[in-house]
Amino acid sequence: MPYQPPTHSAERSLRATTGAKIVAGVDEVGRGAWAGPVTVCAAVTGLRRPPEGLTDSKLLTPKRRTTLAVELESWVTCYALGHSLPEEIDELGMTAALRLAACRALELLPVRPDAIILDGKHDYLGAPWRVRTVIKGDRSSVAVAAASVIAKVRRDAMMAELGLAHTDFGFCDNAGYPSPVHREALERLGPTPHHRLSWAYLDALPKWQHLKRVRIAPASPEDPEHRGRNALEASGQLGFEF
Repeated sequence: MPYQPPTHSAERSLRATTGAKIVAGVDEVGRGAWAGPVTVCAAVTGLRRPPEGLTDSKLLTPKRRTTLAVELESWVTCYALGHSLPEEIDELGMTAALRLAACRALELLPVRPDAIILDGKHDYLGAPWRVRTVIKGDRSSVAVAAASVIAKVRRDAMMAELGLAHTDFGFCDNAGYPSPVHREALERLGPTPHHRLSWAYLDALPKWQHLKRVRIAPASPEDPEHRGRNALEASGQLGFEF
């Protein structure tokens, strides 16, 4: 399907309205997975012309995505990755886990961004970062698209490596996301040490429900910010009936 290539318009707008000189694109991968970390990439690209074919990682074939990631890693001004592990996701919830992973990535950059373009509509970063959220930013913003591709390829490689010790789960193919192979292995073998034990898939596994972790949300359900966090917690979280 034809698509419009990403541009620097969001970055130019941020530079013009805020005076920012260094702008990072930030995107995540792994939010809806049953297993593995959530991974965030922060990428600074400047206003140079991007490599041919850059777009949201989900629109690329695995082969093209891998090739493009190698090219991007030497093309970007700088990039860094941050991860939140399954036990951190279970303890903190997805919103806080995303913030933790993003802060880890941003703090690993050799330069501190003056502003951030964050993919999506929920600002899970907040102060002290100056953030502009952009829906489908991984398709429209060069920096976010670059972060999207690098994050996806790096996390997929990480999950393939973890899968060497858990071959029945198919992590090499599904990267910890729901799939028939993954579901069958969970029913038969139960969660691995890499699974998220607060996730909805455990509700359909009577044999393993004793492992389910329940996290108590600290904020009031009437708080609009709390409702926004709840939407982010649930987004992409699939049970067995997917």
